[in-house]
Amino acid sequence: MMKKFIRDFSGRALALLAFGVASLPVAAEGLDTGDTSWLLTSTALVLFMTIPGLSLFYMGLVRSKNALSVLMQCFSITCLASLLWLFWGYSLAFGDGGGANAVIGGLDNLFLLNVGRGEMSGTIPESVFVMFQMTFAIITPALVVGGFAERMRFSAMLLFTALWLTLVYVPVCHWVWGGGWLGEMGLLDFAGGTVVHMTAGIGAVVTAMVLGNRNGFPTTAMPPHNLVLTVAGAGMLWVGWFGFNAGSALAANGDAGMAMLVTHISAATGSLAWMAMEWLRYGKPSVLGIVTGMVAGLGTITPASGFVGPMGALVIGLFAGVICFLATNYLKRTLKIDDSLDVFPVHGVGGMLGITMSGIFVSASLGGAGFAEGMGMGSQVLVQLTGVVAVLAWTAGVTFVVLKVVDAITGLRVTAEEETEGLDISQHEERAYNL
Repeated sequence: MMKKFIRDFSGRALALLAFGVASLPVAAEGLDTGDTSWLLTSTALVLFMTIPGLSLFYMGLVRSKNALSVLMQCFSITCLASLLWLFWGYSLAFGDGGGANAVIGGLDNLFLLNVGRGEMSGTIPESVFVMFQMTFAIITPALVVGGFAERMRFSAMLLFTALWLTLVYVPVCHWVWGGGWLGEMGLLDFAGGTVVHMTAGIGAVVTAMVLGNRNGFPTTAMPPHNLVLTVAGAGMLWVGWFGFNAGSALAANGDAGMAMLVTHISAATGSLAWMAMEWLRYGKPSVLGIVTGMVAGLGTITPASGFVGPMGALVIGLFAGVICFLATNYLKRTLKIDDSLDVFPVHGVGGMLGITMSGIFVSASLGGAGFAEGMGMGSQVLVQLTGVVAVLAWTAGVTFVVLKVVDAITGLRVTAEEETEGLDISQHEERAYNL
């Protein structure tokens, strides 16, 4: 009796096990689980850069009466950019545009209708690639917030973000990464020197100039209200940036490992270089300076991270800390342009510097990955400079037009009374602090 029970039980258990195995989803052909796991992790890290990383970094830098407004802007941009990427952003950035493919992608993936569970992008599911690229589309317009902090209407910010993402970020993304003309020329931009940092930096400074300076700038001191939050946000940015740069290898391989290493080296070098410049010029190093130098080092290494070696990263980080420091002082003290949170001198200048230096330090003789066939240092640097000029001109021109359109529809700037009261109350009827 017991033997029969055991035999029957064993038979049913084996049958159920066989049925369960047979009913498990079959892995897509070409799927690499290691690459997929790394891209899933990287995607979370890049989103972590925006919320909470960039949000807290920016929040601490503004005055207390505008602290919540910055958080609201970064959070709402995260939501809005995600849906725009779903609707048409991904399709236009990475789709096949047919005869117009050099300039813009096609409409085959509107609303991601053709992105199914079994669709692949190299060795990873296309859904993971879509989500990874979505996080880049989120952080780029969020960076622009720093250029107009403390003075733009919330409604204008939403409309500006929607138009700017569609007309600036998406085309440039296609030119560089989606099969467009800059990528075909051989532009080296591993993780977003042109696509992210140049577009954000140039968009921010154009916006700052069109809006005009904050009331009281530059004669009235406007110090950060909470540097503890800024340092916390900076630390989150540093960690998240490993997903930003190393994740752009789209694989768990040696390129990702080297990208992570050089990213860290450049960040550390940029921090110390900025601190040293500030110490020499003003007599004391500041917390704000060392974290800003870190961001400069990270932004500048971004386009080069998959192409250069450790010593190249050291030089790039050094140049980032020194040149971005000088650019920040020149913009605010000489030109008196109120790019509130230094987006252009850190991201714009850093992006241009990193793109240019990528064409030098990619050389195998300097520890880099080596030039593509038919390329030398001169020809590669020329391609890099072509990308810088094209992205600068397109971003500046289109951003200006978008701002004028938004101004005609909603008005760009809050009133002088609303600015004095603070955007937390005037735009959201809330306060960050109730003490």
